[in-house]
Amino acid sequence: MSVQEGGVLTARITGEIDHHSAGWLRMDIDTAINDRHPKVLRLDFSGVSFMDSSGVGLVMGRYKSMKLIGGSVELVNMPDYIEKVMLLAGMDKLACIAGNETNKEEKCNAEATDK
Repeated sequence: MSVQEGGVLTARITGEIDHHSAGWLRMDIDTAINDRHPKVLRLDFSGVSFMDSSGVGLVMGRYKSMKLIGGSVELVNMPDYIEKVMLLAGMDKLACIAGNETNKEEKCNAEATDK
């Protein structure tokens, strides 16, 4: 995980997000949030090969953590099927969903002003 200028904490997730791995991811990301107090948590799904409903729960919980500290969540670089799952679960109401990192700043800033 890395923190960029402007208080953005980027978590690049790799492998599978399932019941077993979600617990470890949750702990790692929560520790980073508590230690660094970012303004934005950016979850990068570019390395994810599989995701079940545990991934939706992972995002929901991190949204709640970020909301408590006045921050926001961005979901970037999601494979198409993961983006569809997130949209069906209503995650676009809680987090900015940007197709890739190159358009995420423009898209997420536009969504923030619309809300």
